[in-house]
Amino acid sequence: MSALIHHFVVHRLIVNKEEKIEAIPRDNCLAVTPEIELLAHQINHSFNAKPGKGVGHFVTEVTRETKVENEEGEATTQKSTENVAEFAEGLRQYMDIHKAAGDNVEDAFHAFSVSATNRLVRTLAETGTVETGFLIFCQYEYLATQYLMIALLNTRSHVEVTNSLDLSAREHLDLAKMQLAVRFDLTQWDIQPEQQRYVSFIKGRMGRKVSDFFMQFVGCEELVDVKQQNKQLISTVDAYLASESLDPQEQHQHREEVKSYFKEKIDAGESLSVDELANRLPQNEETSSNFSAFTQSMEVPLEKEIQPDPAALKQLAKFTGQGGGISLSFERKLMGDRVFYDPATDTLTIRGIPPNLKDQLNRQSSMD
Repeated sequence: MSALIHHFVVHRLIVNKEEKIEAIPRDNCLAVTPEIELLAHQINHSFNAKPGKGVGHFVTEVTRETKVENEEGEATTQKSTENVAEFAEGLRQYMDIHKAAGDNVEDAFHAFSVSATNRLVRTLAETGTVETGFLIFCQYEYLATQYLMIALLNTRSHVEVTNSLDLSAREHLDLAKMQLAVRFDLTQWDIQPEQQRYVSFIKGRMGRKVSDFFMQFVGCEELVDVKQQNKQLISTVDAYLASESLDPQEQHQHREEVKSYFKEKIDAGESLSVDELANRLPQNEETSSNFSAFTQSMEVPLEKEIQPDPAALKQLAKFTGQGGGISLSFERKLMGDRVFYDPATDTLTIRGIPPNLKDQLNRQSSMD
């Protein structure tokens, strides 16, 4: 990430002696050293690589439902409205100072981060959630776009060997297990807020949505199901390539081009454009129709801009499925070559069984 790091600060969340979540704020922002730039790059890379992210926008209030029992012991549902604009208002105030480029910009960013950290502590208490670790705030600029990244990270122990060949135990931030993170496209929020796609966040952990408390902390509402969008995009690519009457090898080559485009956008942390993708796919010479026009002719047209999901790369490369005690996975390019499907009989034929599987089958056959 060749980005300009404006500000970087880290605070800590702990469980105190009263068994309550407590914030331990840092006194000021960290100096932007090469080490900080590397860490910011690693955090951004880990965020981009996470599959199944959500996209949304700020809201001023949310309606929540809670179940309570009345005097007769019957369960009833009560609705309450909660104002969740505090985070967005604080961020807007800071951005106004940032635009003015005064001498107190760094202090303003630090003050905003402390206020936001305290709001997260209150949110955790309200939702009865226990989360500890290091809360990182990083504002950076990449390709003329301003971003704010907030991530809650824990540490992991490791052992290193010193120059004198002694062993030393150290702690490092565990980026591989980052599950609580949100990134704001501050530039889009400023100039195109009506698109409502300037907040992206990691959605789940162990089947639970982060929006249960982390999105409540920032006052965000999910707008786009990125996973579903990507599934629709891959299905549309398949349908388009099939409509062009290409042979299997040509279809494979074009899917590889789509994979390459996905990887470029994932690494850059950018949305992919259907129009850009259309330029990498074949165009019908007879009708002058391309992929972009094809998507708009469908019953449910694709969005023009889609956040790429790393999990979609597997769909482009392989056919996978499981159920009824069977789990199958094979490369798409093998379809029609070594793998054949007959929809009439619901039969899949595989030629050239993997050696390790073949060995197991032969041993079983000899035992029967």
